[in-house]
Amino acid sequence: MRLDKFLKVSRLIKRRTVANEVSDMGRVFVNNNPAKPAKQLKVGDIIKIEYHNKNVVVKVLEIPQYNVSIQQAPYLYEVIGED
Repeated sequence: MRLDKFLKVSRLIKRRTVANEVSDMGRVFVNNNPAKPAKQLKVGDIIKIEYHNKNVVVKVLEIPQYNVSIQQAPYLYEVIGED
């Protein structure tokens, strides 16, 4: 699954267009490397997102085939760190 779609499906970022913009600005890292929106994710990847006022680091636990419900979204990743 593409990075931008995973961020939207997991609800780490509300909209896919916003996920694209944030990735293009160089504020999303996958395994400590700057990532483009089309980066293909796999289970075990570490994603770091630099928001305006905080950073969030998550580990990908599951790659869904389709969109998931809001109740299932938190099970797609594990929060490793926040600051």
